[in-house]
Amino acid sequence: MPELPEVETTRRGIATVMPGQALRALNVFEPRLRWPVPADLPDRVKNQVVRACERRGKYLLITFDHGVMIVHLGMSGSLRRALPDEPAKKHDHVEWRFDDARFLLHDPRRFGAVLWHDLADGPVLAHPLLAKLGIEPFDDAFTAQYLFNGLRGRTQNIKQALLGGDIVVGVGNIYASEALFRARINPRIKAGSLSLARAERLWTSIKSTLSDALTSGGSTLRDYVNATGTPGSYFEIHAAVYDRAGQPCRMCQTPIKRIVQGQRATYYCPSCQRR
Repeated sequence: MPELPEVETTRRGIATVMPGQALRALNVFEPRLRWPVPADLPDRVKNQVVRACERRGKYLLITFDHGVMIVHLGMSGSLRRALPDEPAKKHDHVEWRFDDARFLLHDPRRFGAVLWHDLADGPVLAHPLLAKLGIEPFDDAFTAQYLFNGLRGRTQNIKQALLGGDIVVGVGNIYASEALFRARINPRIKAGSLSLARAERLWTSIKSTLSDALTSGGSTLRDYVNATGTPGSYFEIHAAVYDRAGQPCRMCQTPIKRIVQGQRATYYCPSCQRR
């Protein structure tokens, strides 16, 4: 699934083009995404000027004067810039067409979303999909103490606590495994058992892992590409454990182990990340 670095990389890409431009047409080729694309959405935004391209968690927020388009890339989707006459590919479901640019939402599994929040309904951050999200990992308010306080009393394993997104957003399955490895924390331990010192290590690792991923443009897993159609390079440069089951740990040469937690694959080094 595209995680925070991939979504932020996409946001930065569209933010260099969309703001200040009138959206001449929103063409919906397949409305049956995770939630149906509102039938009246093309008419709502036709010839309306995009004011900003923002992000909350894994949601892209394309802002107009009268509302916000909420876009999610789903499990394996991407939002890429296309050439003016480039034919839409299979699984290209929604097109944003401007005077000098067009973007296509590619979503093979149709788990993504293109929704509308009207300004008359209040702040977009109060939308049900956004209201309960945790703090952003690069927010100044996200501190080691904040993380420690959020984990206290939790009996679920630390990996699942990170994936929940109600403490901090954006630490999805891929980067949770990587951050836990950097912090030398076993993914199976109870979240509430972390000491403040270990929470500080995890806090540092979360920020550094996501920062490295942003610098390299996200991952190259599956068919993720950024807004320019370019794949990221995180896994070519940084990946220590994710998707490396059976391969030697880069630190101690112990074979990387793969387990399943909450129906998601977890990778860790049994030597570096002892319980």
